[in-house]
Amino acid sequence: MTRTDSPPAWDERTQLTTFLDYARATALAKCEGLAQADARKAPLPGSPLMTLAGVVNHLRWVEYYWFEVVFLGGEDEGPWTDEDPDREMRIAVDMPLADVLTEYEEQCARYRELVAAHDLDTPARLPRADGRHPDLRWILLHLIEETARHNGHLDIIREIIDGTTGS
Repeated sequence: MTRTDSPPAWDERTQLTTFLDYARATALAKCEGLAQADARKAPLPGSPLMTLAGVVNHLRWVEYYWFEVVFLGGEDEGPWTDEDPDREMRIAVDMPLADVLTEYEEQCARYRELVAAHDLDTPARLPRADGRHPDLRWILLHLIEETARHNGHLDIIREIIDGTTGS
């Protein structure tokens, strides 16, 4: 995945998708050169689920939820349950980091195609709690925000684990 925040064109769609891809690629970059054992470490005492693998897997499933369930109206087949609503973060520590990263990249490619095939004004099939249906534009903005916020978490976790800093 190419990492750039400079869109090749200045239309709204290109800007939104460029920034989402930039945030996605940043999440992947935070895991470069990481040992498997380090991907499972949760160095923040009050946040036992905040592992690098867990956060990336969370990002994968957040995109699944917003595109497959909310936007397309599909059945929610995510790993979470009522008893374990953060299961996507928990199960990632038992997965090879390479698999977590590959699944995230493959899913991003699928959703890139989905976004390209729909108008930004297309409403989601599943309404929010307030009964309103967000449009694809709002979903993209939300995913940019969500991914960027978690990139900050990845930054902190990586620096604590092995001192790696940077973009």
